[in-house]
Amino acid sequence: ERAGVRRSMSAVGSSADNAAAESWNASMKRETLKGAKAWPTARHARLAAFRWASRYNTRRRHSRLGQRSPIIYENTFFEPATTLPQAA
Repeated sequence: ERAGVRRSMSAVGSSADNAAAESWNASMKRETLKGAKAWPTARHARLAAFRWASRYNTRRRHSRLGQRSPIIYENTFFEPATTLPQAA
């Protein structure tokens, strides 16, 4: 509760619980593999996953956010810090 995380409100075993994760996984596979069956090495897979997640979480526009990236969406509610706070 302190972290602002809510538990699922649906029934145990409901497919709705997993829908967001499945959608995220499907998007990642589709946009990183682009029709290939696998990556050449584990390192290539990790780099592709990191690049995609970075783009997904910062620059990619989301329909749920009014076709805005998460960064732009959050900045509409919170003024971005331009300087670091003074250390105590």
